[in-house]
Amino acid sequence: MLTVITNIKELVQVETGQPKLRAMGKEMARVETVKDAYLMVEDGKIKAFGPMDEWKAASGERRVDREVDATGRLVFPTFCDSHTHLVYANSREHEFVDKIRGLSYEEIAKRGGGILNSAKATAAASEDELYDMAQRRLQEAMRMGTGAIEIKSGYGLTTESELKLLRVIRRLKENSPMTIKSNFLGAHGIPMEYRGHQEDYVDLVIDEMIPLVAAEGLADYIDVFCDQGFFTVEDTARILEAGIKYGMRPKIHANEMAVSGGVQVGVKYNAISVDHLEQMGDAEIECLKGSETMPTVLPGCAFFLNLPLSPARKMVDAGLPVAMASDYNPGTSPSYNMQLILSMACIRYRLTPEEALNATTLNTAYAMGVSRELGTIAVGKKANFYITKPIPSYEYMPYAYGENKVERVFLNGVEV
Repeated sequence: MLTVITNIKELVQVETGQPKLRAMGKEMARVETVKDAYLMVEDGKIKAFGPMDEWKAASGERRVDREVDATGRLVFPTFCDSHTHLVYANSREHEFVDKIRGLSYEEIAKRGGGILNSAKATAAASEDELYDMAQRRLQEAMRMGTGAIEIKSGYGLTTESELKLLRVIRRLKENSPMTIKSNFLGAHGIPMEYRGHQEDYVDLVIDEMIPLVAAEGLADYIDVFCDQGFFTVEDTARILEAGIKYGMRPKIHANEMAVSGGVQVGVKYNAISVDHLEQMGDAEIECLKGSETMPTVLPGCAFFLNLPLSPARKMVDAGLPVAMASDYNPGTSPSYNMQLILSMACIRYRLTPEEALNATTLNTAYAMGVSRELGTIAVGKKANFYITKPIPSYEYMPYAYGENKVERVFLNGVEV
């Protein structure tokens, strides 16, 4: 089926020639566009794009199955959300009130709340219940313009529950038009019964969970919460080494609460990304230079928990790439709105609109291993894009943070 989007006011984030895998440093400030444009899609892929004059000159020679008029509207590649915990059983608004009253994230976790709260609810939920809840969340995220998403386990913390979560993610992969990557995060928290001897829980993750996850082919990545009060650098290294043996590439939760060594251990094991990074020094920035690891900032979490802001501006000025994802989860970032993350990138982290766009499309695509097929408008890539409502410019996307600017979403060339 041949579909063409015509009369596009501005086609944003286009690439010609060899597509970039990520934008770094000064490259992050460059976004190519085509004004008064068309976009042609066939068999789920981008077939061609360019100025409308080019389309008009050749339109008589082409048979089009569907034409969509985008007069007054902009077209963007869909967001890639490279860090979420989308499959879970319960919301945690009571903990939200505890935070307002002054309890810290660590204090809530120590008394059995936080991740352990979600793990208890997840254990009680059936796979079908978890799947139905997650499907609804995916639909809402799509309406906001997200076309690819990474989903972690981690609200299981037992072998049975972790496998259940990963099987739900597999079903979502099979039934959703979204591009979905799965991440095994058995080392997300320390169960109460392992407090004081967490090395035994690390042994359980390594000796029992990882082989079973691998046997069913349930995870693309392996992750560890390497931070103060959670898993140590030594724990993390052991888990990553075990996951790598089974073909899972590392990703890391690092430096949310403290300078934990998580960035360094992530780079050492060639993690595709290190995420959070609210606590970053010059040593961490130097460590990331020249690596293949994408520093990923999670603005929603810092906003919700009133954490220090990751030095994203400093990282970009130092020549690093930066990605920004939602961290959607019930406890510390209950929003999957990547338009809001785009706005926060500019408002709170002082990125330009161009840098923010690269941070939420191309660089997040890299952080989930799909930048060869997603993240920009390029011939041969998946036809994942959205058409905005009538807006004046692409700068309006981060500027108007309180409204949904997305009117129509296409995934794999099909309107969803």
